[in-house]
Parts: sequence; structure tokens; C-alpha cells
Amino acid sequence: MSQQTSQQETFSGNLLVAQGGCPTPVVNASLAGVISEALNHEDEIVEIYGALNGVTGILNEQLIDLASESQQTVRALRQTPGAALGAGVSKLEAQADFDRVLDVFAAHDIRYFIQIGGNDSQDTAAKINAAAAKRDYALRVIGVPKAIDNDLAVTDHCPGYGSVIKHIASTVREISFDNAATGRHDFVSILEVLGRDAGWIAAGAVLAKRRNALLEDPPHLILLPEEPFNQSAFIDAVQATLRKQKYCFVVVAEGVKDPEGNPLGADVASADASIGAGEFLRTLVEQNISGVKARAAKLGISQRTASLNTSKTDGDEAYLAGQAAVKAAVAGETGKMVTLVRDDKDATAYSVRTDLAPLEDIANSVKPFPASWIGEDKMSVSYAFTKYATPLIQGENTVPFDSGLPKFAILAAHKVERDLEPYSPAQ
Repeated sequence: MSQQTSQQETFSGNLLVAQGGCPTPVVNASLAGVISEALNHEDEIVEIYGALNGVTGILNEQLIDLASESQQTVRALRQTPGAALGAGVSKLEAQADFDRVLDVFAAHDIRYFIQIGGNDSQDTAAKINAAAAKRDYALRVIGVPKAIDNDLAVTDHCPGYGSVIKHIASTVREISFDNAATGRHDFVSILEVLGRDAGWIAAGAVLAKRRNALLEDPPHLILLPEEPFNQSAFIDAVQATLRKQKYCFVVVAEGVKDPEGNPLGADVASADASIGAGEFLRTLVEQNISGVKARAAKLGISQRTASLNTSKTDGDEAYLAGQAAVKAAVAGETGKMVTLVRDDKDATAYSVRTDLAPLEDIANSVKPFPASWIGEDKMSVSYAFTKYATPLIQGENTVPFDSGLPKFAILAAHKVERDLEPYSPAQ
């Protein structure tokens, strides 16, 4: 925006940060990065505010003063799961909503807006940026990536993903020892994981293997949403595994569908009725393989809250992305999202740097799991994926304990006084 570029040297005002969509294990590390970096730019950034519950908090003028939080609390955010600001609605459509957002920004002299979130959040950030330009309101909007599904376009990977697959791979290893102790070539263990319509999370279970992709090392079968479920091939693969192993470990993504496009376990006659992919497979195994018992487990939201299995690499990169967003905004950028770029200059060491990409290139786009990384049997993933994912789970997060339990940060959340009338979209 030419108006912003011309003001680059003198541009100043308050900064507002929001967290949109579902939490990740490291989304608060990005928030800590934003706060810490913003404190370094006192000439450009006067106050640092947080919006409660995403853009819903902006509409309702529910802002808190983040600059008043103690440095101890800000540091502790890096080891705290959930979304400290609240994970609310991340997508807006009505013009009245965008008008209200800008009214709130003007009332509080917000000139920097940092949106931490996934696809929908970045779409909203792009629209807020466009609305500001249309109104001729000087504003710089930068997005920070956040997605356990790892499905955001352009960026090499998403903060949050490494920690989720570290937890899943750890869980697979732990459960496999239980299975090995009880199985007698007659037991099938099924673990259903998150991921929506992309197979990135389920694929991460392969990192539990200690001997690369050999059949005898669990997980033995991995079912991805990118491949339609083949019932007969699945049953054959389970039986083949049980002939060699004391048990068969299956990891299935929640979004796997049958050849007709129906989610596994869904009642096609009722959109609200579903037993889930894991339970569907359990029933299928017991009905089709005589003498075999099966058990299904579903990790659910623990996948995005497992702080004790958080990857240090993931947390550090989330923090870095938050810092980079503030630096970009202060430098005059707007309408961009921070991306992580893998540095391949030295193949023996993993490193990343940050870059920027237009929000329009990320908003509402989905990055599917690469077909070239899916095995020929359609129930495994290649070593190319293992090579890609292994660096993302390195390092252990140091979580403080109190009386034997993890201790997390809780914001003081000092409220910013409201200046506007309560919002009603009908007005």
C-alpha cells in the first residue's frame, strides 16, 4: 500500500494479535514470539493488545493488555498448550463485520494486526487487509501459520505439526509394547488420529518405526484420506501381517473414505450418525477374520494438547514465526503470511528460515499429502516422508512441574476499556 510505504519511517500505533481456529501444542509459543518481539519496537508499537476468542473478540471489543503481562508469564507461554487468548471463530463473511473490525481498530489506534491461525484465519486476515485498503485506513496485516494438519499451502510445514506427530509416534511405540505382550497372532490394534481430509498426521505415525519401513515394525498399516479405502486389500494385509507378527497395528486418519466418498463409519442416511473410522475397522476385522480380536482407540484432542511430547524444534519455530510477523509488519509489509522455508544448502543439517507469501495464496487452500510419498500398497508411506518429517520432532520441551503435575501459564488478562457501543450485526 503506497500510503503505508510513504509512512514507513514514522508509522506507529498499537498492535493487536488474535488466535483463530483450534489450538495446537505450540500456538502459544507463536503468541510469546509476537509479544516479545513487539516489546523491542517501542518507537513503532505503542501498546500490545490481544483479542479474546479470535475475531469474535474483535467484534465484541474484548481486548486485553498483553504488555502488562509479566515476562515470566510470557516465557511460560512457550510450554503451555491450548490457546491463551481463546480459540474462537476464525472466518468472517458479512461486510458489516469487516466494518465493525475496522471501527474497533480505529477506536484503539490499532495499526498492526497479527493473525495466528490456519486456512480460515488467513482468509479473514486477507479480507481485513483488503477492507482497510478500501477504507484508506493505514494498517499492516501479517499472518502466522498454525495447523496441526500441516495442510497450509506454500509453507514447508506448519507450526504445531511436528509436536502432534511426535506425540502420535510416541503413542504408537508405547501401545505396541502392550500389544506385543498380549498378542498371539490374533490381535489387531487400531489407532484413529486427526487430520480432516489430509493424511499428514496419520503418516507421521511411521516415525515410530525403528527399522525404517520394514513390515515387522509398527505401525504395520497406515490408511490415508488421499486413498479410497479398499476393504478386501485391507483384510488381506491384516491377515498377512498376523501370519508373521503377534499383532497388527493399524493407524487410520479420521477422514478416510470408501470408494463412494463416504467417511468410514458414517451412516449415509444420517449426517449426524457416525461410529468413526477406528470403530468401523474394528468391527470389520472381527466380522471378517475368524479367531481375531480387535481394539480401537481414538486420541481425540489430546493430540493437540500433549505438552510433554511437544517437539522443541516445533516450539522454537512457532516462536520464530511470531517474531518474524512483527518484524515484517514494522518493516512495512502487509497482506502476507510468514512461511517456513527449509534450507537445503547443507544436506547434513536441518535448518529453516522465514519468508513471506501473499495471504491470498494461503487462504482456503489445502496442501494434500504427496501421492509420491504413498506406498504402492496404498497403506504405507515412503522413506522420503520419514526424511521430511524426522527433523520436525527433534528435541524435548522442558515443562515445569508443580506437586508432580505440569504447570502452565495463565494470562492476567487485564481488560482494555471499551470505547464503542455493543455490536449487533442487525444494526
